[in-house]
Amino acid sequence: MSLFRKKERQMPGLNTSSLPDLIFTVLFFFMIVTHMRSVTVKVAFQTPQGTELTKLVKKSSTTYIFVGRPVRSGMQPADTFVVQVNDRLMSVGQLAEYLSAERSRMSPDDLEQMTVSLKADKNVPMGIINDVKQALRKANALKIHYSAVNKKNTN
Repeated sequence: MSLFRKKERQMPGLNTSSLPDLIFTVLFFFMIVTHMRSVTVKVAFQTPQGTELTKLVKKSSTTYIFVGRPVRSGMQPADTFVVQVNDRLMSVGQLAEYLSAERSRMSPDDLEQMTVSLKADKNVPMGIINDVKQALRKANALKIHYSAVNKKNTN
C-alpha cells in the first residue's frame, strides 16, 4: 500500500465569458473594412488607362453611368453598346429624363455636389459618349468624372 493516494483529476470547464466580446470585435472589424457594392453591374466594360488621375471625393451624391456591352450576350447583338444608370439599363434618350428626376429628388446641398461618374468601355465609339454627354447637358448634370485606371509606364 502506498502512503499517497492519486487523486483523479477532472478537466475544468472552458470559460466562455469573453467569447461574446471577441465575436462583436470581429463583427465590427468586418463592418468597417467591408465595402458593400450598391450597384449590380449589368454592363461589361474594360476601363481605359490614364496618367493624370484623381480620386472621387464625395461619393454620396454621385450617379454612376456604365457604358459597354451587355453582360448576357443573349440580350443584345454583340456589336451594340448599352447604358446602365444605377441598376437600370436604358437608352441614351431616356438618360436625360432619368437624371432630371434624380436631381429633383436631391436635397439642395447634394444638388450642388451632384457628380456623374462615367465608366465606359475603352472600345465604346466616341459617338455614344458624345450622345451621353449631350443627355447630361440636357439634364443639367455638368460635373462629369471619367473613370480610368492608372497607366503603368513601361520605359
